[in-house]
Amino acid sequence: MLGLVGFIGGDLHATSGRLLRCTLRSSAVQQTSGSTHYPQRVWLSSQAPICGPHTPKHFTNPQQTLGSSRGPFSLPLFTQRVALSQGPNTSTAKIRLRTRLVVTLLFGGGLLGTWWYVRNEKQQNHRMQRIEQLKKVALGQGDFSLLDHRGHRRTKRDFLGSWVLLYFGFTHCPDICPDELDKISAVVSTLDKDPSLPAVQPLFVTVDPERDDVAALERYVKDFHPRLIGLTGTPEEVKVAGKDYRVYASPGPKDEDGDYIVDHTILIYLVNPDGLFLDYYNRMKDDVQIAESIRNHMKSYSRSVLVVR
Repeated sequence: MLGLVGFIGGDLHATSGRLLRCTLRSSAVQQTSGSTHYPQRVWLSSQAPICGPHTPKHFTNPQQTLGSSRGPFSLPLFTQRVALSQGPNTSTAKIRLRTRLVVTLLFGGGLLGTWWYVRNEKQQNHRMQRIEQLKKVALGQGDFSLLDHRGHRRTKRDFLGSWVLLYFGFTHCPDICPDELDKISAVVSTLDKDPSLPAVQPLFVTVDPERDDVAALERYVKDFHPRLIGLTGTPEEVKVAGKDYRVYASPGPKDEDGDYIVDHTILIYLVNPDGLFLDYYNRMKDDVQIAESIRNHMKSYSRSVLVVR
């Protein structure tokens, strides 16, 4: 019994000695730092005290445990490890985000480029198919010889090398012919603003030669684009010119004053510098659409000329 009590007393004495040394160490740490706001015991995440029989070797020196390059007291080692472990992960996440952004931009740019290329190819193929269809129509392959509004004899050969917008009408037309000539004037003015494009020559051929002589045409063309040329001739000469473009023209009945309306084809014809009919535009096409179509025809024609050369 006495032996058991002595064993317990010795163990308690040893434990008290260790607790005393632990307390002294904590006091030494406080004295070194000059601060009284830190606790006397520092605990690990496992809730094990620094001082004790099972204290790890790297915790035997409080200065090593709590000290750092910034001072004797800093964050616990576990907290430092967690903070350090988050740095590379954050950098990796930023790199992944940048990589995804670059891939997305490249993929989107590729899709946009593909769409643009396919769209241009479809438009080019459509224009080429339309040109082939219009060539089979065989319009405007003949010649004409007419008088202009200044009384000079003009033939088709005089306009070779120029883009021509051709319209058939008559000066007594109440509304349709003036509207179409205004449209032609707007188209020519729009294309003139682009210095890279050649000039377009507008022509007005009458389908009413009995009333539209040289003097009548001279008065009439002044109301439109300054480059507009009016053409007239004998009934037979006018008929030949209209037939070459399959223009329908038929005078209506005369009223009490001898006035009449001529029913005729309402189309604007585009002729290329080779003198070949290339396209036509009805009343549903406005000046913007016509100008864009002519611009595309000019570009296609320029590329074809370069290929031939």
